[in-house]
Amino acid sequence: MKNIEIEKIVTNMGDAGCSRADIERVRHLHEAGHDDEIVKCLRRCRCDLIEELHRNQRKVDCMDHLIRTAENNR
Repeated sequence: MKNIEIEKIVTNMGDAGCSRADIERVRHLHEAGHDDEIVKCLRRCRCDLIEELHRNQRKVDCMDHLIRTAENNR
């Protein structure tokens, strides 16, 4: 991976909400020449984001239920 590409990757990771630790891990992996490990790290970050999405979806579902309940009890 070229240095310009890694800078784009870490910038996008920040935009996506990845942790500072994960961003630094990707930088270190690149510096060590372990570019194949970068993809694994990115996939793990994606899984973390999906889990966060699911947790937030459950919260939204709960709020929808509360709204329906409140509307039905008017």
